[in-house]
Amino acid sequence: MGQSSSFPEAPAEHGHREISTSRRFSFKPMPILSSSPVQPDEEPDFYEEVAHGRDYTADLPDECLASIFHFLGSGDRKQSSLVCHRWFRVDGQSRHRLSLKAQAGLLPFLPSLFVRFDSVTKLALRCDRKSISLDDDALVLISIRCKSLTRLKLRGCREITDLGMASFAQNCKGLKKLSCGSCMFGSKAMNAVVEHCTALEELSVKRLRGVQDGSEPIGAEMVSSSLKSITLKEILNGQCFGPLIVGSKNLKTLKLIRCLGDWDRVLEKLGNGNRGLIEIHLERLQVTDLGLSGISKCSNLEVLHIVKAPECSNFGLICVAEHCKLLRKLHIDGWRTNRIGDEGLIAIAKDCPNIQELVLIGVNPTSLSLTAIASNCQKLERLALCGSGSIGDAEFACIAEKCVALKKLCIKGCPISNVGLEMLAWGCPSLAKIKVKKCRGVSGEAAEWLRERRGSLTVNWDAGEIGSIDPSGCASGAVESGMEFQMDHVAVAIAPSSSNGPLALFRTKFGFFSGRSFVPCTFRRWPVSESSSSGNS
Repeated sequence: MGQSSSFPEAPAEHGHREISTSRRFSFKPMPILSSSPVQPDEEPDFYEEVAHGRDYTADLPDECLASIFHFLGSGDRKQSSLVCHRWFRVDGQSRHRLSLKAQAGLLPFLPSLFVRFDSVTKLALRCDRKSISLDDDALVLISIRCKSLTRLKLRGCREITDLGMASFAQNCKGLKKLSCGSCMFGSKAMNAVVEHCTALEELSVKRLRGVQDGSEPIGAEMVSSSLKSITLKEILNGQCFGPLIVGSKNLKTLKLIRCLGDWDRVLEKLGNGNRGLIEIHLERLQVTDLGLSGISKCSNLEVLHIVKAPECSNFGLICVAEHCKLLRKLHIDGWRTNRIGDEGLIAIAKDCPNIQELVLIGVNPTSLSLTAIASNCQKLERLALCGSGSIGDAEFACIAEKCVALKKLCIKGCPISNVGLEMLAWGCPSLAKIKVKKCRGVSGEAAEWLRERRGSLTVNWDAGEIGSIDPSGCASGAVESGMEFQMDHVAVAIAPSSSNGPLALFRTKFGFFSGRSFVPCTFRRWPVSESSSSGNS
């Protein structure tokens, strides 16, 4: 890498002489790497160049140096930018992502900061709950300096109001992705963004304090042709986004997570106006079979998550199955209400042959529905059964015999025994990974026997606590917004996320939503290179 501006004393064999600046940066044409061996008479010249502190990066174009910087981590890149003026300049000009601690004290430094980082297109501003955040003036200044901004993430910026967001939207009309959480602005700010940022493709809103009962509708008088993804999480009056959801004719992904109020009416209108939706997540919502019936009109639907919606039943699932024949991924957390069972799953097996991933949590399917799924869904590759009291050895035998394309299997808290597990030694020929957790009747010896019997099979066995069954081991985390983008190569201090803190207002008032979701990423926790020996750890 480059050298610092001061150098240690030259070795004794070359004498104690002073090294001039011009000598340091002079370039004598010679190959850095050569396939031919170095001749004896060339060696003194070569070592003399090294000893005199020659900067070998001086001959690299700025573009090449910038490409090298992109491979460095945040800390290494910050250190590298201090090597010399050129590295400092190239580092600033080549940074496209920046994450800042958005505290009020940062305001005086913003002009010089964005003079250095003049190519930023992705910006994250985070402020913790105990600090005063940047205000409208700071946001307007950023919007003036960063005209080419395409992504903005705001976390805990409580001093930013509707006026500040409106001014920002007018200055950054090329914005494509907006993610905001724990902020105080409301419907007026959202309407300004939708109106002025006509290229907006992804919108993620979490705990927006300014959106409350009586807030003006969002997107009521405009139609967004660019918006492709909307995520609403923990919004007190999320229904005010209804006009925007229904009016976004090119919407592909909709995620509604722990938002209060009745959502049936919005979903019914959505089905009538937008049939191009591909992915829908419904988690802990007040939605009934009427809402599912509205969703069923989205004939191109491929991914559906129904998580802890206790009023949804077999009837709504049958409507989805009959009309959404392209369905590939289905996640259902029945919350042990037994309102979704064999009848709905048999309809899925009959009408949705393209199912590749099926996650059932707190649902009690029997061999009737499992046989139908295994027989008709020949493309099924990933299956998770968690907390199902009806999954025993007979049902497991059905899976082993008929699921020929199955590659990943997760069983948690089900009453299977060693006999059922051993059936996999001859069944599921494509199976690559299996995870067995908190199954009372399965022993470590049976898991080890299966591992030895099928050497290519990764077996994870965990006896766990037999008491209460928490299916989170089969699936991890709440549904995360597609808006989340990593902020790497940061030049200033990176702010820790404050999104994991308690929701004083929301969770205290509505304890129903304070639990953790465990459906969406069922198979993501299994590392690709996981060794088979880790199963007994």
